Amino acid sequence: MTMPEQDTDTKRALRRLGDSNSSVRLRAALAAGTAPDPRFVDKLIERCAIEPEFFVREMLTWALTRHPAAATVPELIEEVRSEGAQARSQALHTLSKIGDHRAWPVITRALLSDADDEVARSAWRAAVVLVPEGEEHELAAVLSAQFGRGGRDTQMSLSRALTALGEVILPTLRVAMTDADPRVRAHAIATEKLLREPDTGFEFAIEEAKRIVALDMIGQEG
Repeated sequence: MTMPEQDTDTKRALRRLGDSNSSVRLRAALAAGTAPDPRFVDKLIERCAIEPEFFVREMLTWALTRHPAAATVPELIEEVRSEGAQARSQALHTLSKIGDHRAWPVITRALLSDADDEVARSAWRAAVVLVPEGEEHELAAVLSAQFGRGGRDTQMSLSRALTALGEVILPTLRVAMTDADPRVRAHAIATEKLLREPDTGFEFAIEEAKRIVALDMIGQEG
């Protein structure tokens, strides 16, 4: 294939990433990952910020992981600083998949407590992948400040992130398990159970933890 033909194919692929048909966008993202080209990177990241379909976003992320980290990581770090929640969330998700530790400095305390649940969840997942050796305890302390936050999916994401750090989280859990807020206590108890019994489902662990907290409160009243 001649150079002009290659350029035409690349331009066509880039256009298809913005097609109105999600199946076309999916195939375009697949093609971009199957035959990586530096010219795809900016468009893939740009599309991640606005793509409405989850399965297409996942393919966009996969396509980015197929490109050299030297080309993607600096751009993704910039995207993490975007004002758009989806842009931040998807960039963090992609960084967690790439696993390049040069991205660690962008995982700030503010990001780990982002007001948008999806951004925060993506930040938690990225943090436990990228955290430098020896900084796990400090990360656990920062993450524990989010105990009791949000609904089941958000709480489950936090528990999974913390348990991925291993037993380094135990001192932090012990403090949270005595917190004045019953939601915080229950979430910490459930996380401790998941750490010790990884096969336990989060739903069971949180319900059991709530029962323990409720019984303890009744005992104190008595």
